[in-house]
Amino acid sequence: MTKEELPGIKQFDLTGRVAIITGGSKGLGYAMAAGLASAGANVILVSRNADEGMHSAAALEGLYKQKAVSFAADITSLSQTQAMAQFAMDTFGKIDILINSAGINIRGPIDEISPEDFNKVMDTNVNGTWLSSRAVTPFMKAQKSGRIINLGSTLGLVGLANRTPYTASKGAIVQMTRALGMELAPFNINVNAICPGPFLTEMNIPIADSDEARDIILGATALKRWAQLREIQGAAIFLASDAASYMVGSVLTVDGGWTAH
Repeated sequence: MTKEELPGIKQFDLTGRVAIITGGSKGLGYAMAAGLASAGANVILVSRNADEGMHSAAALEGLYKQKAVSFAADITSLSQTQAMAQFAMDTFGKIDILINSAGINIRGPIDEISPEDFNKVMDTNVNGTWLSSRAVTPFMKAQKSGRIINLGSTLGLVGLANRTPYTASKGAIVQMTRALGMELAPFNINVNAICPGPFLTEMNIPIADSDEARDIILGATALKRWAQLREIQGAAIFLASDAASYMVGSVLTVDGGWTAH
């Protein structure tokens, strides 16, 4: 076989690709945006906080010398997600990759969490992912290519007490990924998900020193530690690249072995 038939590491090259990352100004979103930029992609960081988004985009551009811009949007808004996709088209002329990373978590017993809090988690994590995917789909269909990467969670695959809003939302993301993957595969659009385990992001810092967190980290993960932000980058680059061209509706766990037992 030829080098063209077995391109090897070249499959991971994202030079010239355009990626939208929701929740891209911090945490896992920023780490994945950095990973894609390091592989050659131009990135659009989407955040509700305009100043934070601009600062993060400038930092990425300085580090990786790829074009990095920000766009302020609330992903729970139909009009704002549509504006997000149009901004990408106006700026770069195409959308190759969407990473749906924006998400929130509200913890507590079911009889202490308000219905408003439950709906807030579902609106951001589920509706936001659906609206963002909906916004980019027409453009990806027109160009007959694309990658959509949804951020699930280990807690979309296993249960944990006092997490009903979050686990329900991330379980929905897993099923949305499978259904949308089947729907968009005929258009050469690959939809897959990453399910991270315990990363020490801003979302998890409030519980990092709790007895519950220590029990989870030591008892549930094989590696018995929090994940470092850089450890999400390989999965994101892979699913965004040609190396994952035969993956549809797949769920890739990056969880230190949590779901291996």
